[in-house]
Amino acid sequence: MKKLLYIALLFSSCTKQETIHPTACDGTCDTDYVVIYENQQILPNSNGHYEVDWNGLNYFQIKGELTKLDSQYCSRDGVPFIQASFDSDYWVIFSNIFFQTPMYSYLGWFNSNTLNTPIPYGNHNYTLEDLLDVHPPYNIAGYQVPHMLCVECPYAPTLVGSHSKYTYQPTQNFLLDDEMIGDTINIFIETTFNTEGGIWYQGHDSPTPKETITDQIKVIII
Repeated sequence: MKKLLYIALLFSSCTKQETIHPTACDGTCDTDYVVIYENQQILPNSNGHYEVDWNGLNYFQIKGELTKLDSQYCSRDGVPFIQASFDSDYWVIFSNIFFQTPMYSYLGWFNSNTLNTPIPYGNHNYTLEDLLDVHPPYNIAGYQVPHMLCVECPYAPTLVGSHSKYTYQPTQNFLLDDEMIGDTINIFIETTFNTEGGIWYQGHDSPTPKETITDQIKVIII
């Protein structure tokens, strides 16, 4: 009898217990981003684009309202493990060269092994590699490409974009200038709900939940 009990306990101790994690947002995670200029919300036009009438103020804002996380995915003090990352296809260099680049991946160009796409300027063609050797370009989302950027290194995507963390109301300022009048700027936003998610804990049969939502906003400067 004791032998049978020992075998039963042995098998029960090896059985994986099913662990049910609450969803990241107690339901559906959602994002709502708006464009602000001169403290006024800009409504989209019939094409869904946002027209900013430049009036001397040299920045506009993107503000977000995010779905709240389940309390399990917040710190003990209630700080949510959430992040919004902002990027754009619009760059400034030499303080008077403005240019746009195609985005080969959501935040950056890291699906391409080279940065040799020609960038016309006057009678010259530059590439991002050329510009990195002269002066690191500045993205209007508020970050600068490192001088010795290794685009093939696995950490490279972490070096681009501007990030707003631990808040349900992320806000990012974007550089604006009269040189941009007539241009269309693509804004890219990646929102991560539960930045600590995606981890498999020992004995669990599923990872902790993590959800990512991508948004794109077109801003026309008039």
